[in-house]
Amino acid sequence: MEVILASRSPRRKQLLKDIFDGFEVLSRDVEEKCEYRRADRIVRHIAKIKLGDLPSKRPDALIISADTVVYMDGKVYGKPKDAAQAKRFLDELSGRKHFVYTGVAIYWQGKIYTFYDRSTVKFKDLGEEDKLSYIASGSPMDKAGAYGIQDEAVVESYEGSYTNIVGLPMEKLRENLKSILKDRTEII
Repeated sequence: MEVILASRSPRRKQLLKDIFDGFEVLSRDVEEKCEYRRADRIVRHIAKIKLGDLPSKRPDALIISADTVVYMDGKVYGKPKDAAQAKRFLDELSGRKHFVYTGVAIYWQGKIYTFYDRSTVKFKDLGEEDKLSYIASGSPMDKAGAYGIQDEAVVESYEGSYTNIVGLPMEKLRENLKSILKDRTEII
């Protein structure tokens, strides 16, 4: 079976290796805008958009895409556009709890299936030097909310799926793939 990951995220690529020995990485540039206000709807919608035209070009493949956002007090935090925005994100999240939502879209045999997962993260109370040093490392720039849970510099604790916070909820992905690929569970 041909498997495609429709994502440039090196973290998603690494996580998906836990399920599939071999897969192709193909991603499309898409505008990650959405009219929805609820985080669960946003991530599922954008994950579907990230499939792009791959289902029509590779109709026999299993295609997986995902989108992750940080959500707090009605505000959605995506990837920061620049260091100044990363600093604002870290200022707002510092010392507080927030939610991380990841939506996943799976294309298989002419159908698109979506689901999402939600985890809770508590940030450390970060000082100015901590924030500036973290931003200078470059790590926040390609991550929703301007941080990665794998970077121990900012996260105090979390509840829920660790891999969801990284960007691909592996527990729910396995469950959904088992349901979708009923006759091919030997690969999961």
